[in-house]
Amino acid sequence: MGPLDIERVMAALPHRYPMLLVDRVEELVLDERIVAIKAVSMNEGFFQGHFPGRPIMPGVLQVEALAQAAGVLAVESLQLSGSGKLVYFMSIDGVKFRKPVVPGVLLRLEVSFVQKRARVCKFAGKAYVEGDLATECEFTAMIADPPK
Repeated sequence: MGPLDIERVMAALPHRYPMLLVDRVEELVLDERIVAIKAVSMNEGFFQGHFPGRPIMPGVLQVEALAQAAGVLAVESLQLSGSGKLVYFMSIDGVKFRKPVVPGVLLRLEVSFVQKRARVCKFAGKAYVEGDLATECEFTAMIADPPK
C-alpha cells in the first residue's frame, strides 16, 4: 500500500493534537509491517520542560509513536479504519533507548507484526534518526470497542 497522508492516519487513529505522534505513513504492507514518520519539532510542548537547554523527546513518547504506527498497521490490516475501534497497550518489553531524539529530526518508525490475532497483536518496533537506531522495543496491544 502506498503512502498515507495525515487524513488517512487520523481515520485510523483516535489520537489528536497534542498526542497524535504519526505525521504520515511512507509504506504499509498489510498484515506485515509499516514505516511511518514523526516530524519532531521544537514547537512540541514537552520540549519546554524536557529539558531546558537540552531538549530531548521523552522516551515514553518515542514508544507511544511506535505504538501509534502499530495501531495504524493493525487497524488497516484488520480493515477497521473508521470503525471507532481502539488499540490499547497490554505490555511493553525490552525497551532500549540508543540515541537522543532532538528537535528538527524526522523520526522513522518501523513496526512489524510478531503475532496477529483478531483481538490481540504483538509487534516489534524500531525508531531511527538519520539511519541510526534511536529506540527499540516489543509490545502487545488489544483491539477493543471504545468505552460507552
